[in-house]
Amino acid sequence: MKQPYILAIDEGTTNAKAIAVSNQGQVLAKGSVSLSIHYPEPGWVEQDPEEIWSATLEAMDHCLATLDRQLLQGVAISNQRESVLAWDRTTGRALSPLISWQCRRSEAICQQIAQKSLAAEIQSRTGAVIDPLYPASKIKWLLAHIDNGLERASLGEICVGTVDSWLVWKLTGGKQFVTDHSNASRYQLFNINEFRWDPLLLDLYEIPQQCLPQVLPSSDIRGVTIDLKKVAAGVPIVAQVGDSHAALFGQGGFESGVVKATYGTGSSLMVRVERRPLQDFGVCSTVAWHDGKPRLALEGNITHTGAALKFVANLLGVKDIETLSQMAWSVNDTQGVYFVPALAGLGAPHWDPNARGLICGLTDAATPAHIARAAFESVAYQIADLLFAMEKASGMTLTAISVDGGPTRNRDLMQFQADVLQKKIVKRDVAEVSALGAAFLGGRALGWWQDNQSILALLPASEEILPTEQSETIKTTYQHWKQAIQRARFQPYNVEEIQ
Repeated sequence: MKQPYILAIDEGTTNAKAIAVSNQGQVLAKGSVSLSIHYPEPGWVEQDPEEIWSATLEAMDHCLATLDRQLLQGVAISNQRESVLAWDRTTGRALSPLISWQCRRSEAICQQIAQKSLAAEIQSRTGAVIDPLYPASKIKWLLAHIDNGLERASLGEICVGTVDSWLVWKLTGGKQFVTDHSNASRYQLFNINEFRWDPLLLDLYEIPQQCLPQVLPSSDIRGVTIDLKKVAAGVPIVAQVGDSHAALFGQGGFESGVVKATYGTGSSLMVRVERRPLQDFGVCSTVAWHDGKPRLALEGNITHTGAALKFVANLLGVKDIETLSQMAWSVNDTQGVYFVPALAGLGAPHWDPNARGLICGLTDAATPAHIARAAFESVAYQIADLLFAMEKASGMTLTAISVDGGPTRNRDLMQFQADVLQKKIVKRDVAEVSALGAAFLGGRALGWWQDNQSILALLPASEEILPTEQSETIKTTYQHWKQAIQRARFQPYNVEEIQ
């Protein structure tokens, strides 16, 4: 029996993916195309918007190659968040590269904003600390580097948005310029108490609202497709949601207290909460999604996890991450070596843009295998730092952590993670959990599932990785990790004292 399905796009940092999800929650087909990343200057990270669109189309075509396009009921989108671009509203031509969420080019702008008297209002209204991660400072930079950018933006001639808005624009042939509550809450321009673009923040960053997308619920119809070969004209676009938010939904994290960790180029932890905390402990508040009403969450972002492994593999001349993994787990410990991957500063919960990466604890006994293991352990330690901060902020004891992303296939890493946290790791056999979450939100918009409990029944069985009894050694090494973090942070000194 042929089943109706939703085409779910997951546009990430390194790949554009597409999966077809039936109304029974089954993944019928997949497609994936890799993306290039450019580093034009130290600390600058960008991608080509047209390459992203072409790769998305190709991934969609691969996914739909064996399916009946007459059964396609809707298109859903999950996306890398905080990456932003500008394009001409009339021609649709990109006026800038996609400035990546990893990019630090707007650090100086953040420093200027932080010194203003109203800077404290930013975190109060957005739930986020001032940092180049967020689009606000990037947009200010973009408008300053486009000819007559600010004037054109004020006249509505320029569209500025995250990659989800770019994809919907392309899918609808330029008819819809929209985002959703989850992505909007990451701009650092959106008030998560009032759920609207905030005039004070727009004024603070000198960004005209005319250049920003309309904010719609995450689960809602937002236009229809033009003819895209394998996707016919008139297919409704039924969901739009940030990838980490989509992963939480795809893991079944609908209720308070379910924490999700997405391991990728960077990593994100997110947990649903009913209200914002009184004290943040370095963790941000955000909108999880809007599925009839806005839902809140706590989140923290780590810049380098999978990227840290790739960096060390390149440093050691290792051809791939699998080989690095074999090296890492061939030794029983790191011989006291620690790698702090602050290659573009430290994200949550430390929020130190001036921190820099380091390898410390080297002795004559250290080998490349010990450095490789230190790289993998750094992933687990960074997750631990963030999870423990999240527990403090939420006031909840989080007994289990649902995980997704490529690095979770590494069983040794997941066991080490469980041991450091002393918490159960829950892993479902769904590689494209962000796309699945977007599809589930889209299915709600189509009326396929009346409530979230219906979706829980569709989730595949999970594998549980239980912690072994935490040894004094792990407790000690985690304390040493905290010391290594402090060494990586910027410490001003008096030059005269060391001469």
